[in-house]
Amino acid sequence: VRIVPGDTKVVPRGKVDKIFINTSGIGLIPAGVNVSGDKARPGDKVIVSGTIADHGVTILSEREGLKFDSDIKSDSAPLNHMVKAVLESGCSVHVLRDPTRGGVGTTLNEIAVQSKVGIQLFEDRLPVRGPVRGICELLGFDPLYLANEGKLIAIVPGADAKKVLDIIRRDEFGKEAVIVGEVTDQDPGRVVLETLIGGTRIVDMLTGEQLPRIC
Repeated sequence: VRIVPGDTKVVPRGKVDKIFINTSGIGLIPAGVNVSGDKARPGDKVIVSGTIADHGVTILSEREGLKFDSDIKSDSAPLNHMVKAVLESGCSVHVLRDPTRGGVGTTLNEIAVQSKVGIQLFEDRLPVRGPVRGICELLGFDPLYLANEGKLIAIVPGADAKKVLDIIRRDEFGKEAVIVGEVTDQDPGRVVLETLIGGTRIVDMLTGEQLPRIC
């Protein structure tokens, strides 16, 4: 174990009126496992383990006291069994990341920069629940930048993508997993999105915060 992480909270003066519960996780990295953000390669597929932006929209509605008729809830979920199954499958896994703060868009930008590759996303494949999409459109948020607390991004070679996708979908918290894009050798360090009408737009790194920090 090289690093045991800590955490801090910043709250307004006089607002520490509840109990703060904090934990630290200690574990071992299995021999031969290296899934850091600089391992993506052209031809790899990008898998998201389920619907995105659920947590960010839920936190927004609770904090701001917004009332929606739709049933929305956080996606917080354990991913340890899912990750274990993928790593033990014999498939090659280049990158594993959790798209929390900054969402899928920011996480993929970090990977593209670290790996010096381009990443192509397809809007028609992005898994966004109808109510979440509607709220984002109403309030002007992009679901690609909203936080997720129970999802992972896996970047794997094209030859292993279907098998890895099937493994993730067998997990209780991965039934809505989908391949949302691919890694390319074009425009290293950049993420682009093919839109529903066939156009292309750049998915930049999030430069501010759509929501106050939530974790």
